[in-house]
Amino acid sequence: MEGRFGLLGEKLGHSYSPRIHSELAGYEYRLYEVERDKVAAFLETTELSGMNVTIPYKKTVMEACVFLSDTARKMGCVNTLVKRADGWHGYNTDYFGFCSLVSVSGIEPRGKKVLVLGSGGASNTVCRALEDLGASEVIVISRSGENNYDNIDRHRDAGMIVNTTPVGMYPSNGKSPVELKAFPMLEGVLDVIYNPARTALLLEAEELGIKNAGGLYMLTAQAKKSSELFTGKAINDDVIAEITDRLDKESENIVLIGMPGSGKSSIGRETAKLLGRPFADADEEIVKAAGKPIPEIFEEGGEESFRRIETEVLKELGKRSGTVIATGGGCVTRRENYPLLHQNGRIFWIRRALDRLPVDGRPVSMSNSLEKLYEQRKAAYESFSDYVVENDSHVRAAAKKIVRILEDD
Repeated sequence: MEGRFGLLGEKLGHSYSPRIHSELAGYEYRLYEVERDKVAAFLETTELSGMNVTIPYKKTVMEACVFLSDTARKMGCVNTLVKRADGWHGYNTDYFGFCSLVSVSGIEPRGKKVLVLGSGGASNTVCRALEDLGASEVIVISRSGENNYDNIDRHRDAGMIVNTTPVGMYPSNGKSPVELKAFPMLEGVLDVIYNPARTALLLEAEELGIKNAGGLYMLTAQAKKSSELFTGKAINDDVIAEITDRLDKESENIVLIGMPGSGKSSIGRETAKLLGRPFADADEEIVKAAGKPIPEIFEEGGEESFRRIETEVLKELGKRSGTVIATGGGCVTRRENYPLLHQNGRIFWIRRALDRLPVDGRPVSMSNSLEKLYEQRKAAYESFSDYVVENDSHVRAAAKKIVRILEDD
């Protein structure tokens, strides 16, 4: 089937769908943000041959359908529309997408009590899929239902949690619908959000050692099934993992940490150049935010003032995707900076011999011995980092080491 396709939603922001569909079949695929009261008119007049539908319109579009697939009817929502001769045909490919995510996550719903956060269209699909996958009990947690966030403690025995709400989704990163520490029997957490790669919910699961996975694989899997409906051509399931892995690597930030003067900014710029990615220097962003040079920030407000500004800057930088980010040497002294950097990034510790570290113009380095400073921060660098790269020759060599790690991983 030739034609034009797209994604319908109210606020789409940063979506990976156009990229995924371009890899699946190469047809035109664009984003269409439509206000609630204009959805019906859009469906009547659009020349699109098909579209995916996201929140909050997965139930709304059902009214425009002359045909609903069995899955869409059972799920009570539609996320894929195909225009046929007699009008819109509605399908639900989220069911396939979610089941695919569960399969690769290593999390087993069978026999478990599962809490599904949210009561929207995605929740309906997830609940039905979990029942079909053998969950012993599926409980929907909503803001005002019988089971809500005020009485959620009655379900402390839950073995699995699935978030279908937009809480924690870009650009409102850092928010979480629940605290996982309240569920001592929890064995797995899934979040259908895919941006950021690790929501606050998933970061807590990671910290607690609980199996977890985000929604990117689900997004790709449902897109694959949608594309088959758009084109009428079968696509091998193997493509789901291939596209997900490629998109995951390309969208993750590359974050550089390390001692002041270790070469983070120079190596970051070279790495960005080699990969064709944007580059951001946290210290430069701090100067912009404060409207004054770093030594002046220290002089007027001390290190604590500087660290507060730094955290606010990292909060915004960490929301980016596919960016090489060079951080300040002391960002690891605040543990709250770790989730900001890790939510969308792989963290590289750039190490350089202490006798090769310059101190001029660096307030903290100038007021402390490098040996003492390094000993104070060494454990933090270790806990923050995913990889270690030695800067023992020249900038380009270190940048190439980073690129090789990314290619081999």
